[in-house]
Amino acid sequence: MLYKILLEAHSGVRYLVLLLLIVVIVKSLMGLINKRPFAKGDNLLSLFLLIFTHIQLLLGLFLYFVSPRVNFGPEAMTDYYRYFTAEHITGMLVAVVLITIARSTSKRMTDPAAKHKRLFLFNTIALVIILIVLVLGGVKIVGR
Repeated sequence: MLYKILLEAHSGVRYLVLLLLIVVIVKSLMGLINKRPFAKGDNLLSLFLLIFTHIQLLLGLFLYFVSPRVNFGPEAMTDYYRYFTAEHITGMLVAVVLITIARSTSKRMTDPAAKHKRLFLFNTIALVIILIVLVLGGVKIVGR
């Protein structure tokens, strides 16, 4: 029961994180290209992205310890179990760290262009990592 609730929450929040991530990337790119000031809305979007990313991380960490897809036994490194036991969590942790660094370092910057650039670069790299991990996982799970 707990597993199903956590899985549904984790699955639902992912769409919000991806949507916020794309919006922050696009707004940062537009701010950088059009030399816009870093507005309150830009700040709030990056804050909401950070909050929902960390909620997603916490849900994922709880899932990690109750999921039947995570295996620490001898078959842990078969493709199916390896993805959930090692690859998914590693890739997503890297993405969360990049999103966190983007927010925390841009917050301390004073130049609007530098803020937009920092958010754009780090969040874009995080999105690419997320998509690669998800695609690799889909290939491994479907190929099973």
